[in-house]
Amino acid sequence: MADKVRGLLVDEHVLLENNDTAREFYNQSRYGAIIKDGRVQLSLLEAQYLIENEKIDVLDGRSRVMTPEQFLKRARKVEPQFWIRYCVFRDLRGRGYIVKTALKFGADFRVYDRGVKPGEDHAKWVVFPVHEGSTMTWHDFSAKNRVAHSTKKRLLMGIVDEEGDVTYYEVAWKRP
Repeated sequence: MADKVRGLLVDEHVLLENNDTAREFYNQSRYGAIIKDGRVQLSLLEAQYLIENEKIDVLDGRSRVMTPEQFLKRARKVEPQFWIRYCVFRDLRGRGYIVKTALKFGADFRVYDRGVKPGEDHAKWVVFPVHEGSTMTWHDFSAKNRVAHSTKKRLLMGIVDEEGDVTYYEVAWKRP
């Protein structure tokens, strides 16, 4: 893709222009979702990643191109935990995994193994991003494990440190 695709920030999403190059993000790289009018709608996480990787330009309400910093500031206003979630998203995408939302499962993300496309097979993991300084009760931890178990996926906890680096812990049920 030679030219950057343009998108418009609309509430909690970015709508890409309606062209073949924009649809390649969905068809080839599995970013976003196709909406009614045929355009690709990106999540704020996907848009931030593509902005940082110089694949798209996002316009604000005044038709000005936003810098990665401006977009991040706007995204953090919409979603207070954006940075923690983004660190995990960026790390997983950078490692070649396809990352999609898992809100209907009660998790932050569902992650497909390398080479697996959504719709061809099921996600392997549900992922919960957590800041290293936050606390979690056993009840909360057990609920996350139950979500993974009931959806037949592995539980992955992405622990984000102060530098934005991520350490993963996979949690599984064991029967004695």
